[in-house]
Amino acid sequence: MAMTDGRVPEGATDISTGQANRVWYIGGREPYVLKHYGDPARAANEAAALALLTYHGAPGPRLLDADLEARPAWTAQSAVQAQPVPAERFQAELASPLKQVHAIGGTHFGRLAGAPRHPTWRHYLHDRLNLYTTTAPDLATAAAALRRDLDRVTLDIEPRLLHHDLQPGHLVCSPDGHRLLLDWELAALGDPLSDHARLAVRLRLASPQTVLPRAAPSARQRLDLYWRLHLIADAALATDLAVRGHALSLIRGRE
Repeated sequence: MAMTDGRVPEGATDISTGQANRVWYIGGREPYVLKHYGDPARAANEAAALALLTYHGAPGPRLLDADLEARPAWTAQSAVQAQPVPAERFQAELASPLKQVHAIGGTHFGRLAGAPRHPTWRHYLHDRLNLYTTTAPDLATAAAALRRDLDRVTLDIEPRLLHHDLQPGHLVCSPDGHRLLLDWELAALGDPLSDHARLAVRLRLASPQTVLPRAAPSARQRLDLYWRLHLIADAALATDLAVRGHALSLIRGRE
């Protein structure tokens, strides 16, 4: 990759798909992807996740460079020449790369960088619920019920790397058959079941159990709790009104 200072070079192709960030593909002898972030904390978190993936040789882009103090903060990532895995094959083809990701351990719970670190998984989950109810006080009843249920289960979890934004479009397949996971801004360290629960929410499933139909009873219980947590997150924070409305309808249906 040619030296970059985070500025968009002439001839770069804008490949942005969302509103929060701007992303460009820079071609040439050593192509790369340049990403400018609307939120510096997300830049720090994705940079930390990509560095961890690069260190472990896990299925994701390589971190080439970053400046988290710049405004906007930016990362330069290896260009991934791959196509999105079709939605009908997404869950089947996700299993192998996700297993590699979940094999990577950590030393704390919560986001990798750009946010407070938590000593336990339970502490992190309660902190997230506090954020959601501060943002959306009308969710206090659902959040209180979930807090009580979380405190009834054992959460002695070893921190494992989570993508935490699994959805069609974030899993791609290269011409040589390698599956890679993209977009690591929301990565965290915690219980791998939370990744599966978040996926169930992203797929708008009426129950999370279909994503892991052979899970043990204790795992099914945690999966359901995390699914409820991610629904509350969408109901509180989602900018897409359809996503927020869907989450609210499922939450209200349980009350």
